[in-house]
Amino acid sequence: MVNIDWNKLSFSYTQTRTLVYSRCIDGQWEEPVETEDFNLPLNSFAGVFHYSPACFEGLKVFRGVDGKVRMFRPDMNAKRMAEGGAYLDMPFPSEELFIDMCLRCVRGNMEYIPPYEASGASLYLRPVLFGINPQLGIHSAEDVMFAVMCSPVGTYSGAKSLTPGTAVISRNYDRSATHGSGYHKLGANYAQSLHAYNIAHGQGYRELLFLDSSTKTTIEEFGSSNFFAIKGDTYVTPLSHSVLPSITNNSLRTVASEMGLKVEMRPIRVEELAEFDEVGSCGTAVVITPICSLDDKPILEGAEITRRYTIGSPEKCGPVSEKLYRRIIGIQKGLEEDTHGWCLFIDE
Repeated sequence: MVNIDWNKLSFSYTQTRTLVYSRCIDGQWEEPVETEDFNLPLNSFAGVFHYSPACFEGLKVFRGVDGKVRMFRPDMNAKRMAEGGAYLDMPFPSEELFIDMCLRCVRGNMEYIPPYEASGASLYLRPVLFGINPQLGIHSAEDVMFAVMCSPVGTYSGAKSLTPGTAVISRNYDRSATHGSGYHKLGANYAQSLHAYNIAHGQGYRELLFLDSSTKTTIEEFGSSNFFAIKGDTYVTPLSHSVLPSITNNSLRTVASEMGLKVEMRPIRVEELAEFDEVGSCGTAVVITPICSLDDKPILEGAEITRRYTIGSPEKCGPVSEKLYRRIIGIQKGLEEDTHGWCLFIDE
């Protein structure tokens, strides 16, 4: 077994053993290669270095209370990568190839799956797809590499799960244009958000909330994950084609409906923050991070706060969010019945 303190993991890179990759050259996918060399040879003129034809995914693998290993909803990640690849007009792996290479990566790194007892820990898979053919002109990638790598991780912020955090609204920076690429998990979308994110983190905020780029009146998503709120007996999340279709958000909506909550996907005005009982960010890395306050600033770099929205307790997660979180984690770790068949079991 590897020598890792599972309870001290953060959401950061830890060296593992096996990387899996395949190339698509002239429209034909090669047999996947499993290697212990994480340094991939690429031409310096590969399109990924110049015009960012690249998309990626993130999904998790868990060791359950029953000792069995589960991968959570890889078919959804495969579909989302296919949509991203199609948007970039470049080859993308089939669902079968995507899942097969994820399984190969997990089986090649079994010793890095945290034990069930490690709270908040899992094996995080990072599939990436990017253009590799040498190019100088601006055009879509013709040849690509699809690689799957992994790392054992803890909670995203390093804080205990369900610990409330603060956020600030970005009005002078956008994550994605209204008719842009925000719906797809492209590396370029995240690169665009980094400068504003660094400003927010430097000011002590855990999260940064982006608004629609055209009117600055409706909520889009956080820099790292989707936005959701609880309003009475209703689960509310933004409806926008520039918001990433989060698999975690999709799962939470399903669970919320099963718990008797109404589910609304609709435009959400910024001022509605004052009406919500609970607010959270949701994504693969954390499932749910409760947000206890949001500052609205005309300029992110400035000191002026035009309005502060306080939601719930700064010490404790809201009861509905916690219930939703426990249900998702329960499915992922085999504590609750997986009635939807979301988990793919992996033999050791």
